[in-house]
Amino acid sequence: MGKAQKYVLLGDATYPLQDWILKPYQEDDNLTQRQLQFNYRLKRAHSVIENAFLRLKARWQILLKCDDCSLELLPTLVLACCILHNVCEAHDNPFNEEWLEGTEPSELPKPCQPAPASMEDGRAEQVRELMCQYFETCGEG
Repeated sequence: MGKAQKYVLLGDATYPLQDWILKPYQEDDNLTQRQLQFNYRLKRAHSVIENAFLRLKARWQILLKCDDCSLELLPTLVLACCILHNVCEAHDNPFNEEWLEGTEPSELPKPCQPAPASMEDGRAEQVRELMCQYFETCGEG
């Protein structure tokens, strides 16, 4: 299979299945219990990510205006905010839940239309199946 993949991104059904993008199995009546569990865990992980970004945007309101900055700057801006957040937490300046009042939860950007099947990577199904097996063996959570 080549070199080991260390990280994958989480996507929803609109993303193409790639060996670096995990997406849920298509919901239908033919899914196995293991595949349903995989989809459930992906959905839970996705909600953790959404909550983390909501808190990050609440603490660093500049992230609410990211449409003002260039796409090249955006990853650096988000990383800087993450580092500053960790510094604040480490120095007893915890997150204030009141900050969430001015921040609306929003979905993370995603493609408007599902990716065509031609964009799917055949090897990616092996990665998804391995992750599915791993989730099955590591118990509830």
